[in-house]
Amino acid sequence: MHDESDAPPGARKRRRPELTPLQRALGLLVRRDHSRKELGRKLVARGIEPEQAQAAVDKLTSEGWQDDERFAEFLVRNRANGGYGPRHIQAELGTHGLDSDAISAAMDSYEGDFLENARDLVRRRFGEEGPQDLPQRRKAADLLARRGFDGDTIRRATRFDAED
Repeated sequence: MHDESDAPPGARKRRRPELTPLQRALGLLVRRDHSRKELGRKLVARGIEPEQAQAAVDKLTSEGWQDDERFAEFLVRNRANGGYGPRHIQAELGTHGLDSDAISAAMDSYEGDFLENARDLVRRRFGEEGPQDLPQRRKAADLLARRGFDGDTIRRATRFDAED
């Protein structure tokens, strides 16, 4: 290890200038989308005064850098494609400070099929044939319930219904 005293004169590290709240917020947004609530919370956690954090979030929202609708639609697609059901996704959207109308709109924007997602998850865990006996079906149902799928989707995905 080198000590600063070992470095030749003029080779000292330059301190980066302190970033403004707006620059810090933008730095977070270029990595991934954030909800307004999440972005404000992260800025405050990084030592920015709540009023300054709110002002930065408001400015980025007004300029289109931050958009709760875009964030929510991305989160729905991402979680659904990751094997999570609508109940889990709706609950997660709620933790990001989105109101029920925004959550409904985001869920409606999803073009996939939650039943097909549930069936894919069951196939990945239990093979192409799916669960073969009652204990396996219970395990599959528990998995889907933990992932936020509703009862009807669980029954259909684990082949509880003879006509399905």
